[in-house]
Amino acid sequence: MSASAYVQLVDLAKYFGKVKALDGFSLDIAEGELVALLGPSGCGKTTALRALAGLQELDRGKMIVSDKDITFQNANKRGMGMVFQAYSLFPHMTARENVEYGLKLRAHKTTGDNRSSRSNELLELVGLSSHANHFPYQLSGGQQQRVALARALAISPKVLLLDEPLSALDAKVRTQLREEIRRIQMELGTTTLFVTHDQEEALSIADRVGVMRNGQLEQIAAPAELYDRPKTAFVAEFVGLTNPISGKVSGGSIEILGGVVKTLPGSITSGEGIALVRPESIDVVASNSGNARIFSVSFLGSSCRLSISMADGSRITAQLPSPDAVGLTAGAKVKVSLLDLPVFVKALG
Repeated sequence: MSASAYVQLVDLAKYFGKVKALDGFSLDIAEGELVALLGPSGCGKTTALRALAGLQELDRGKMIVSDKDITFQNANKRGMGMVFQAYSLFPHMTARENVEYGLKLRAHKTTGDNRSSRSNELLELVGLSSHANHFPYQLSGGQQQRVALARALAISPKVLLLDEPLSALDAKVRTQLREEIRRIQMELGTTTLFVTHDQEEALSIADRVGVMRNGQLEQIAAPAELYDRPKTAFVAEFVGLTNPISGKVSGGSIEILGGVVKTLPGSITSGEGIALVRPESIDVVASNSGNARIFSVSFLGSSCRLSISMADGSRITAQLPSPDAVGLTAGAKVKVSLLDLPVFVKALG
């Protein structure tokens, strides 16, 4: 663990009978950093967040924040701000009163004027100044979640904890609000742990993304590194889309689709393997002499996803910028090749 880390989670373990929710989970978070945790259901990401919040007792491990051991500290003494998936606003309070709630619990530290000033400041920060006197039922889902965020930030938390806060919102609002969360987090410099099942969400706003599996951290890295240079087959297959294509490995390379590409560290080093190839790493051009044929085309806006039937009967997926896919229609014969990008290769079986 890094001695300079602001948050240190060390060897956390939590067992529910035979289920290992956390099994030696460790994580460092730098001050002002936003770290997102990804993983399949039951991997332990929410358990880790709840443990840091003080809402989940541990069977083993240590938690340190700003050089202070908080492992056995009560939740209300930890100085955490938390935003849940459910908005959890008090229905009988206005937006301003909801934001002020945490400050009122610290009445010995804040006067009424200070609470009002702070709540107004946070509502302005989340773009809801004009809705300060509205009750939750008068606010949209996105607006309610903004109030919940402002409430969590009002107490100037040591760490902001976000537990899938956007999953109940529609796609457009979710995109807008995640950008707002990132803007506010960077503006305030708040150390943040974000749990989500949405890969695009995690990759688009986090400084680093951690992928969990069976209660452990499989890999943590900057979004681009995690996507382009996975260290395990699980990470390669879990994050984004891949095409499993078999080929022969030797000398740090694999022969697939009529070409040779380098393998990533952690791949098998010899023998028959399965390359996990990203759709955007596959180049497709119309060709009457091609031995592949487009099965279907899905328009995704800025890109097009092509399902391609190969000569051996297998099917692969390619993704091209929409301008490059003009003229590539279902039934067209094409030539398929690989871009010169390294791939992760796992063993057969």
